[in-house]
Amino acid sequence: SDRYFSEVLAANENVYLPMLRLPQQNDGNGLPLGRFGEVLGFIPTEHADSRARVALALPDAVDPAGWRLGLINFEEDSDGVGRHYLAWLDAQGWLIPSLPARVATDLGAEVPEDLRRFRLRWMGSGSRRFKHRSYADVYAALTAGSDEPDPGTAIRDRIVIIGASAAGLHDLRVTPLDSLYPGVDILATAISNLSRGQWLHDGPAWLAPLLGLMLLGALLLAFSRQRHVGHIGLALLAATLLLLLAQWLALQRDLVLFLLTPLAAAWLYYLLGGMLQYLEERRQRRLTEAEFKRTMDPRVVERLVRQGQTMDDLSGKAATLTVLFSDIRGFTTLSEQRSPEEIVELLNRYFSLQVDTIFRHGGTLDKFIGDAIMAFWGAPEEDPEQACHAIEAALEMVDNLKRFQAELAERGIDFDIGIGLHTGPAVVGFIGSETRRDYTAIGDTVNLASRLEGLTKGLARILVSEETMRRCADRFHFTPHGSHQVKGRHEPVTVYEPERK
Repeated sequence: SDRYFSEVLAANENVYLPMLRLPQQNDGNGLPLGRFGEVLGFIPTEHADSRARVALALPDAVDPAGWRLGLINFEEDSDGVGRHYLAWLDAQGWLIPSLPARVATDLGAEVPEDLRRFRLRWMGSGSRRFKHRSYADVYAALTAGSDEPDPGTAIRDRIVIIGASAAGLHDLRVTPLDSLYPGVDILATAISNLSRGQWLHDGPAWLAPLLGLMLLGALLLAFSRQRHVGHIGLALLAATLLLLLAQWLALQRDLVLFLLTPLAAAWLYYLLGGMLQYLEERRQRRLTEAEFKRTMDPRVVERLVRQGQTMDDLSGKAATLTVLFSDIRGFTTLSEQRSPEEIVELLNRYFSLQVDTIFRHGGTLDKFIGDAIMAFWGAPEEDPEQACHAIEAALEMVDNLKRFQAELAERGIDFDIGIGLHTGPAVVGFIGSETRRDYTAIGDTVNLASRLEGLTKGLARILVSEETMRRCADRFHFTPHGSHQVKGRHEPVTVYEPERK
């Protein structure tokens, strides 16, 4: 009966009952704290209002003589997940204990009176939580002589919580461990935390913003210095693992560092930065590929793009180059005798033939200068045999000319070419204005190659300098054509005509 139950509660001071804080708008009809507060174990502070009332749901079926009460209100955080439990409720200057605080205090634990809520240190999930026994089984063992061991032995000197965990009784809550976490287990967790003094403490409020700024600053610096996105990701992953290890170590000391937000911000920034870098690199690659294809063999372009070379990477450097100049002889007379359309068609066919040859031998087309072609070897890819490759291209260009001359003879068109080559130092790179830049070579080596092409009239179709000849002396036969004074040079220049062996 209720009377017997009340008598047992009054006789056993280690039995506690729950109560609930009702909505504050009901306080007008609530319990007068000045009259009943201290009787119920509420603690008046120096600001306690003796006229205050608080609305509470009390165990009315039990004689107040057996009341040892504590609040069991459990409220979720703003995201709907419960992480905290009430320690003391301040009701107009009266400290009302929660059930965990009341039990822990009576067990001799110190629960600070200024602790309003505390972050739960979860004990685990499933079978790792707390031992569960069916109330019906215990009742049957006590009343019907069940074969099961004496339940009193199993629970002696332990804290026992009696409550409901069935889904239909609506005492399942959303927690970080489970969306259907039994309320009795939450209460047991709170009692265990306070009685052991092992609830979680929040880390410094400044730690997460500072860490976030440091991570974002490091990422910004890395992206601004054009570090490889994969290397940045590995560094961020290492930082993440170290911070997670730091959080795990902190949890062993009951400290929560709130690292998720700065880490999430850092990874989001990394993904966005990586995507922007990828799009920029893709744009630069397309620009580079389009620009390179104008002047280089597609196979060379493919290698450069695969290596990640951009126009900025080739902005300018000193290099040893072999420069080729080729000019059409008698073009002025030819252009006066033919229509503009015929001249353009003729030049396009001729240039296509010769440029293909230059590309096939690893050369880079610098530019067309009217009816002249300028090309070079040794950049953007280094070529130890650049001089020999340039000579091979020049000889094949002469072969192309002969076939072209045979074809044009039927149309009454005839012209010849001269080719000059020189090997030496030059500056090569993308040079031009803000809106237009070309990959070109400049310097004395370029000038001398042009002068050698001018000497070919009356001597040979191809003339090379002594420097170029020395580099290929064992590959070709060279016929000397004497020394000649050229513009821009104090000393005469010795020239040679190359021939295949």
